[in-house]
Formats: sequence, C-alpha cells, structure tokens
Amino acid sequence: MRTGGSLWSTLLSLRLRLIGLVAVVFAASLALGGTVACLNASRSVEAEMRSALAVGQQIVALGVAGLDRSDDPPRALEELVASFRGNRHLRVTLTGAERAVAAPQRDAPPLAAAPGWFERLIGVTPSRVLIPVRLDGRAYGEIALETVPHNEVLEIWNEFGGSLLLLALFSAPTMLLIYVFIGHALRPLDRLAAGLARIGGGDYAVRLEERLPPELSRLRDSFNRMAGQLFAMAAVNRTLNQQLLSLQEQERAELARDLHDEVGPFLFAINIDAANIRRQAEANGLATVAAPAAAIAEAIGHLQKQVKSMLGRLRPIGLAEFGLGDAIAHLIEFWRRRHPEIDYRLAIAPEAEGRGELIDTTLYRIVQECLSNAMRHGKPAAIAISIGCEDGALVARVRDDGCGMSADAGTGYGLIGMGERAKGLGGSLDMASDPGAGTTVTARLPLSEGVPAAVL
Repeated sequence: MRTGGSLWSTLLSLRLRLIGLVAVVFAASLALGGTVACLNASRSVEAEMRSALAVGQQIVALGVAGLDRSDDPPRALEELVASFRGNRHLRVTLTGAERAVAAPQRDAPPLAAAPGWFERLIGVTPSRVLIPVRLDGRAYGEIALETVPHNEVLEIWNEFGGSLLLLALFSAPTMLLIYVFIGHALRPLDRLAAGLARIGGGDYAVRLEERLPPELSRLRDSFNRMAGQLFAMAAVNRTLNQQLLSLQEQERAELARDLHDEVGPFLFAINIDAANIRRQAEANGLATVAAPAAAIAEAIGHLQKQVKSMLGRLRPIGLAEFGLGDAIAHLIEFWRRRHPEIDYRLAIAPEAEGRGELIDTTLYRIVQECLSNAMRHGKPAAIAISIGCEDGALVARVRDDGCGMSADAGTGYGLIGMGERAKGLGGSLDMASDPGAGTTVTARLPLSEGVPAAVL
C-alpha cells in the first residue's frame, strides 16, 4: 500500500499529466491550424501577386497604347513607370536607352520582420513579365513587371504573430484554470489517500462521508465497505486472540496447580523420607547409607527450587491475590536480590490497575520479559518501569540505560512474544534501542476496546 506522501506524488503527477495532455492538444491544434493557415496564406499571396501582375500588365498595355498620342514618348514611358511608385507588390523597370525603375516600398513591421524560414514556408516565388515597347517601328525598350511578395508575406506574418500572441494570452489562464479545476476535482483523492494511510496504520474506523461526483462516489462507497469489513475482521481477530491468550493463561494456571498440588507434596514427602533414612543411618552407623540419603535430600531441595521458579513463571506470584503493582514489585525484588547494584524504579498510576486479569497478566509478562532481557543483555545501572494511561490507551514503558542493541541484532523470541500479546489485545509494542544508549520498550493497550477480563 502506498503511503500518503507517495500517493500525493502520484496525484500531482496525474494532474501534471492532464495539463500536459491539454498542452499537447493545444500544440496539435496550433500545428494543424498553422499548417492550414500557411497553405491558405500561400494561396492568398500567390493570388494577390497574380492579381497585381495582371493589373500592372493592363496599366502598361494602356500606357503603351497611348504613346502614339504623346509628343514625347520617352518621357511618357518614364511617367508610366513612375505611376507604379507606391505599388506594394510590383517592381517596374524600363530598359533600353532610357532607364527608369519603380520599386515597391517595404512596409515597416508592426510586430517583427518576417523571418526567412516563414517566407520560404509560404513558398511564393516572384513572377516576371517583359512587355516590349515599339512605336512606328521604333523600339523604345522593354518594361519589366516583377512581383515582390515581401509586403504581403509581412502582413500575413503579423496577422499570424498576433494570432499566436492572442492564443498564448488565452492559453495561459486556461491552463491555470484547468490546473485549479483538476486540483479541486482530485482533492477527494487526497482525503482517500489519508484514509488509506490510516487504514494502513490499523485504524479501521475511518469513513468517507462527503458528497462526491458519481465516479468518485462509487470509489468512496467501496472504500467504506472495505474499511467496514476490515473493522469487523479486526474485531473478530481481537476476540480470537483474547480467547487464545485466556486459554494459554488457563493452561499455565492448570500446570501451576498440578505442579503445586501434585508434584510439590511428593517432593516434600521424598525429602522427609530421605531425611529420616539419613538420620537412622547415622544413628546406626551406616555411613554407606547416610551419604546417598544426603545426596537425595540435596537433589530434592534443588528440584523444589526449580519447581518454585517454574510456578513463578507459569503464574505470577501475588497477581491475582494482591494486584498488578504488588506482583511487579515482587518481580523487582526477585531481581534486586540477584543484582543489588541496579537502581530499580517503579511507577504505576492508580487508574492503570484493576483492568482485568487478562490485561494485568499481559502487562506483567511484558515487564517480566523486559527485565529478563535487560539483565541478560543490557548490563544496566538503572531500570525504570512506568504504567499509566495516555491518549486513551494503557501504556507500559520499561527503560534501561544499558549497552543497547544494534540495528542488525534482529528480534528475539521474547520480543516477538511480547508483541503478539499486545496485538492480541488490539494494542502495539515498540522498541527503541541504540548501541550505548540503552533500550526502551513501550506497550500500548487500547482502553476503548472493551477487552473482557478472563477468568483464570
């Protein structure tokens, strides 16, 4: 399952991809529109040049036809050529003895001069027509008409640039509006990502209740159904784990009773019999019998200590009779006799006691395992045990200032067992440890789960 941050990155990427798709559509539309515009512009320029050339030919033909009425034909030809000055599309040149040229004036670009590639893209080549001038069998030269498409191309380029500028001014706010709209439309997915993150953390009570579009409402309903099913499954698992823990503690209690009620009396009886045999053997001078009897008594004493230790592990001494505080205090006293150099500190809030035998037993076992681990691995100078209520949870915390654990030390069976006990009651267990900085084990058991107390 993705975390909230990575899912947010995915959503942001989706937003950018949608914006990119819109940008691609804009670019494709622009490319298609530009292609069509260029084709139309090329035809338009070519038609304009043909029209200008045709008009120029008519003007020249009429002017040449009127030369026979002129007193000064050369001057009339010069005036005819000069009449084309100011024409935007034609260059008119008179060749022969008398030369005259009328070139079109280049328009000043309103925005920018048309680049060479745009003129080549339009692809209109100049056309040239030669009209010979003869009067009464005398040649007066030729009038050359040549089209100059520069001004027409410049006009189209400025129109094209204005369209691009207008499109850019339109596209920028459009992209911004689309970005904002998509962000608003995807906002419910952010809340869905947060809900998934909470479910990943074990909070199956989360629900999405807001009104959404039909497409997202189906996703919301599916999410709520999934959360409801996970909540129900988690409740069933907690119940099964509680029953399993209760059965385990019942089995421990039964074993403890059998050891105490069955094995204990027989060991006591054997010990008495061995003592009597030893006494009578010594009284009768039977040293060969007295020595084995003493060995039997010593072995029985060792077995009795082992049985007592097993009883303490199977059923915490004083937990059911005196409560969690006294049971842990008895456990601390057990270790103080063996390690008096350690500073033991115990703090149990009054509201943390009397939560039921199953919870008390779980807390006792966790503290018991933490103390055992600290003695075997930590070599601490101080151990602090605290049990209280924090944020609606029963929190047990065991800190020691020992040598700590490295990150690659792995997880032992004891820590796994403690975690399983805490999870069995709907809680959690965390361990923080660094080499040379000690170890802190924190167990959290929810108070709102309604965990029943098991009758052991």
